[in-house]
Amino acid sequence: MSGAFRLPVRVYYQDTDAGGVVFHAQYLAFMERARTEFLNERGFDLARLCEEDGILFMVHGITVRYHRPALLNEMLSVTAEVASFRHASLEFSQRVERGADLLVEGRVRLALVDRTRLSPVRMPDSLKRLLGKAE
Repeated sequence: MSGAFRLPVRVYYQDTDAGGVVFHAQYLAFMERARTEFLNERGFDLARLCEEDGILFMVHGITVRYHRPALLNEMLSVTAEVASFRHASLEFSQRVERGADLLVEGRVRLALVDRTRLSPVRMPDSLKRLLGKAE
């Protein structure tokens, strides 16, 4: 994943359990931040997509493997890379690392849905272009 977007993340007290170990669900929040920053860095604004086009990204599925724990005040690197996409969905491959150590890896599939009907919608051409796959 050398070409993946990387977001540095410090582990704060609020991210941990009573033992100072990152709570398992917090890794999903770290991954969410990395996906959002991946899109922001490329000029794609999710809030504008919702307001102007009425399209939301909703998590459709997540697969996560936990390898090692992260601890309070450690610096982590969270990656986001588009693994695949279809007409109404997008899948990211993500990793949480501490230096060279892989802590957590995951695949997150996002569905593009109409914000009113909450039914699938086609991916806008602007997002396809951002991903380098315009038709």
